Amino acid sequence: MRLTSKVLLITCVLTAQGCFANSQNEQSITTHANKPKNIIMVVADGMGPAYTTAYRNFADDPTTDEVEKVVFDNILVGNSSTYPAKVSGYVTDSAASATALATGVKSYNGAIGVDVDKNPLATVLHKAKEIGMRTGLAVTSQINHATPASYMVANESRHNYDEIANSFFDDRIGDKFLADVMLGGGTKHFIRKDRNLQQEFANNGYVVVNHYDELTQALKDKPVLGLFAPLGLPPALDDSNQERLAFLTEHAVKHLENPQGFFLLVEASQVDWAGHANDIASAMAEMHDLAKAMEYLRNYVERHPDTLVVLTADHSTGGLSIGANGQYAWNPEFISNMKASVGAIAKQLAKQRSPLQFIEAKFGFTLSEEDKKMLEKVVGERDVETLTTQLKAFLDTKTNTGWTTSGHTGVDVEVFAFGAGYQEFIGQTDNTDIAKKMFKLLQK
Repeated sequence: MRLTSKVLLITCVLTAQGCFANSQNEQSITTHANKPKNIIMVVADGMGPAYTTAYRNFADDPTTDEVEKVVFDNILVGNSSTYPAKVSGYVTDSAASATALATGVKSYNGAIGVDVDKNPLATVLHKAKEIGMRTGLAVTSQINHATPASYMVANESRHNYDEIANSFFDDRIGDKFLADVMLGGGTKHFIRKDRNLQQEFANNGYVVVNHYDELTQALKDKPVLGLFAPLGLPPALDDSNQERLAFLTEHAVKHLENPQGFFLLVEASQVDWAGHANDIASAMAEMHDLAKAMEYLRNYVERHPDTLVVLTADHSTGGLSIGANGQYAWNPEFISNMKASVGAIAKQLAKQRSPLQFIEAKFGFTLSEEDKKMLEKVVGERDVETLTTQLKAFLDTKTNTGWTTSGHTGVDVEVFAFGAGYQEFIGQTDNTDIAKKMFKLLQK
């Protein structure tokens, strides 16, 4: 069942939520002079605390005694709890957590911008659009996936992908489309037999692009719909641009800049997918892409100090452990020179005359005799899924990486912030508080 967020309903909810925010006295809002003109909300899907620590070690210069800091170390301001509404227990999914981050309201797992009674909720993106800001999203999943969808529309289930895509076009804030810039994947849901939403956006003034190089040429004074894959973008290790989140973020900002300010949602979507797959090589590649996006944003805020950037995770995925098997060691050097994802390697392996040499070239390190003996038992496997699992297990052994689950965990996640008004996000908080603080910052 689609839950529409048409003009009257959205206006009423925005008004009610604004009154609610005004009634709160949890923390004083930053002074008017420090209120941000632009807000960039970054969600690193699945990025629990172990991921940021792992990335610091992964990025470390092994020729020095010091473990050098990375971009995340200089912007950490607090932690956030992530639990969903009581009906779903203590461990959230991406939809419930994104709904909390976008609306300030706890909901059930699977909810897209609705409360536990399936009533539509206004989001911080809606509020930004209502007050005249430009709005956008840049993600590495399909743009109608759980996190971006929860900021954009209302639907009772995250799995209603076609309905959610329809709402991207059909729903309005006043007479305006929900977002001026939408970058990610999703042609499968936007170009269908029953409806071509991509063409509908084009007919309504949007520049539509399907390749990265087309985005660089798109006119900045036009709204943009960029769909670069049928579903999610290729994994960072397999993409033509391994820093594609940083690329999409930079171009989204360029298209959103205007005198009234903008709200941009950025999602490092595939940190979560790597965690679900227990794929440490892909996890670190996705973290590197996120780090490059954050470095770009740090530089942007230095040039535009009236911009606020907040980064957090919706939950942690996989129960990543830096060290395993009772050994006090973690060895990221074995994944530091990967030339492709494990899944891509597994798909190509059956075609190789010298499979061990192929693995060695793609893994980017010299296989020991013991490694070769271990892998000789693996390379004869013809089922790609089984082979992928075995190759990931091999890299887990080499790096001494542990995983506790293929799902989510309920641990608190880190909060990072910098720029105008960042002080509001310091300390221990809840995911709903992040939205509530943003609603306050968006008040005129």
